[in-house]
Amino acid sequence: MEGSRFVDGYDPHHHRFEAQERVMALQFGAVDKRLERIEALIEGLEKRLWMTVYGVVAVILSQAVQSILEFAPKGG
Repeated sequence: MEGSRFVDGYDPHHHRFEAQERVMALQFGAVDKRLERIEALIEGLEKRLWMTVYGVVAVILSQAVQSILEFAPKGG
């Protein structure tokens, strides 16, 4: 029996390509989920960093106001 092995419609390359596409879709989905988690962590870290900056600025300003009040002339 001579002829092509693809006569019956079976194409192993097509099935391998489809399987590879499914694997890549799963991999991209996993990478996308990881990136979303990383972005959420970065946003939380950024909020904490700004709170720290605001805290430091508040301390510096309060010390500056306190030192100004100490050197201000006292009435009386």
